[in-house]
Amino acid sequence: MKFTDLAAETWEGLDANRGRSLLTVLGIVIGISAVIAMTALIGGVKQGLMGQLGLSQARMVYMNVYGSQQMTQDDLPKIQEGLDDYESVTGLVYGQGTATSDKQSVDAQVMGVEPVYFSIAGMKLVSGRTFSTSESKAGATVVMLDEAGAHQLFGDATDVAGRKIRINGIEYTVAGVLQSTQNLGNTVVMYAPLKTVTTRIAGRAMLDQAIGIAKEGTDMDALVQKTTSWLASYYNIPSDEIENSVYVQSMKTYVDQLNSYMATFQLLMTAVASISLLVGGIGIMNMMLTNVTERIREIGLRKALGARSSDITKQFLLESITLTLAGGVIGMVVGYLGAYALSGLASNLLNQGSGSMTITPAIEPEAVAVATGICVLIGVIFGYYPARRAAKLDPVESLHYQ
Repeated sequence: MKFTDLAAETWEGLDANRGRSLLTVLGIVIGISAVIAMTALIGGVKQGLMGQLGLSQARMVYMNVYGSQQMTQDDLPKIQEGLDDYESVTGLVYGQGTATSDKQSVDAQVMGVEPVYFSIAGMKLVSGRTFSTSESKAGATVVMLDEAGAHQLFGDATDVAGRKIRINGIEYTVAGVLQSTQNLGNTVVMYAPLKTVTTRIAGRAMLDQAIGIAKEGTDMDALVQKTTSWLASYYNIPSDEIENSVYVQSMKTYVDQLNSYMATFQLLMTAVASISLLVGGIGIMNMMLTNVTERIREIGLRKALGARSSDITKQFLLESITLTLAGGVIGMVVGYLGAYALSGLASNLLNQGSGSMTITPAIEPEAVAVATGICVLIGVIFGYYPARRAAKLDPVESLHYQ
């Protein structure tokens, strides 16, 4: 039997029960669209979170020392000199204050950083400039706002460079505006030179944290151990106090945990969506068994005219596969549209306040291939039994069937 004839017979069989076929396809559409939408959405969330961490997030190492010995800005060049696996080492200090413009007065968290911090953290400049190395060394009274803070203080985030604000009564010049990455409610996030914050805002020389960016190809796990040992030696910390006195954590650990959480969540969502596919497959088997019962006389007539059992099997199997593929194609379209809708909703929810995370669905060709394979597999599995049942019918008994 030619494939064209087989395809024509398949179409006629499905078209004769158009309403039933559409309802059967619906179960596959729901299952495939759920799988595609959740896969694309979770991939988009993952990419968004990775983007928030910065381009070099996997090479970042956070470190600190607690107790009587604490890190200061003067220790940073010594750490980099003693640990040559680091490309750069910078410090971070948190300060609190009240920021006042000519329009508004708000609570502010001022982060003392060096210029290299912005590239390490992958932060994007919206307008203006970052403060310079010379300003950082001099402890200049310059500050950078995030978008949400600029809106709160000036009502705009694009034309604030060079304007003045006061932090704890001291006047600062706004150098530029960064894309918002943190949501602290009504508290505005600002960035100022590390020396400025330690001397004028935080009032202490100790760092809250040191951040190292490792060289390309460095074994991060080995570097964490090496850094821990070096810091313990440098600060003369006894071996029995290292665990409680030295903190060294690779960002790779957080990235691995994020990947693990996302994979677990995706597996859970796929399992839930698979239930819809199973129900859809059962619906296809039920429809095909009904078709076989309704077309017993047709099957008997075709066999009497010379059709082989394999021809009957192919016809009903192709009908089943056609139903699942049609459901799969529609499901993929609906799934991707749903992923974009859910991504927009998730972005709006995450960005309430001072967030700026944009979620774009991660549409991967592999997902399309897997969805197509699932559709064919469902069609074969749930269509094989009805097809074989039709092929085994006796032609004489079938012709006498009422």
